[in-house]
Amino acid sequence: MNTSILVTGGAGFIGSHATVVLQQAGYQVVILDNLCNSARSVLDRIERITGTPPTFIQGDIRDAQTLDGVFASHSISAVMHFAGLKAVGESTQVPLSYYDNNINGSVQLLSAMQRADVRTFIFSSSATVYGEPSILPIPEHHSRSATNPYGHTKLVVEDILENLYNSEPGWRIARLRYFNPVGAHPSGLIGEAPQGVPNNLMPYVAQVATGQREKLHVFGNDYDTPDGTGVRDYIHVMDLAEGHLAALRYCEAAQQDMLTVNLGTGEGYSVLDMVRAFEAASGRPVAYEITGRRAGDIASCWADTTFAEQKLGWKAGKGIKEMCEDAWRWEMRQSVKD
Repeated sequence: MNTSILVTGGAGFIGSHATVVLQQAGYQVVILDNLCNSARSVLDRIERITGTPPTFIQGDIRDAQTLDGVFASHSISAVMHFAGLKAVGESTQVPLSYYDNNINGSVQLLSAMQRADVRTFIFSSSATVYGEPSILPIPEHHSRSATNPYGHTKLVVEDILENLYNSEPGWRIARLRYFNPVGAHPSGLIGEAPQGVPNNLMPYVAQVATGQREKLHVFGNDYDTPDGTGVRDYIHVMDLAEGHLAALRYCEAAQQDMLTVNLGTGEGYSVLDMVRAFEAASGRPVAYEITGRRAGDIASCWADTTFAEQKLGWKAGKGIKEMCEDAWRWEMRQSVKD
């Protein structure tokens, strides 16, 4: 292929796995990342997995000059957009940063695409746009709401994409609402590497298992769920990356379209289910303490994946065992200098 896929945030957790899947499918990849929540060493690890180094540009999606330079210097056919701030709690503390990066950054990126006449866009959205679900599993036509600034940024960008699609012919857009990405590449070379205290369950559990943290705080055990702890749809990051590839191929084959699709497994696991599965995968105990509910948390959330299977021919294939085994392998590799 003589063209490339621009992957914004491609050095991050999901973006790096998507880059691997794209390169293994024969695509050339250009990564644009400001490294605010990722490391340059990921690029070498992507090359070790795929045999090909991705082209890397350190820059910010809010910088129009940088964006124009990327499109002028490379023959970009499509954009996968992962360059968003993503911590719910942090978004309530620094909302302006989230609105600036996630909304303004997306507008700048889409504007640069307009100028470069690139019209294929795969957007990293989130199941958080569903708010408190009124039905389970959650279908794509479920009503949307936002309970925090992070969720609101995803909702707003979804609306911007719909407005753009309706205003200008030729756009091929996929809005991918995914649930709870976990796991790592089976090689253990790339995975989730949060800076500071992890915001997500799996890396926190892994750090308790390795002794880096004393115990896991489980926020509430009085929900209307089988064991009282929150139930979520956890999806292996490699399945998620394959879902992005399927969406890209769908868009490439369309004259114009806007696709909105859930990426999940369609199954829900509780916090304690995940703790027990991780203990089995690691052979280590995971100490935990039940504390009060966290504001804004919901009892249960999992996807209706029917549409993804029908429209994209995609279905998650990895279960909770592989999620935990791969996450543990990645965690163990962090202590090895390679």
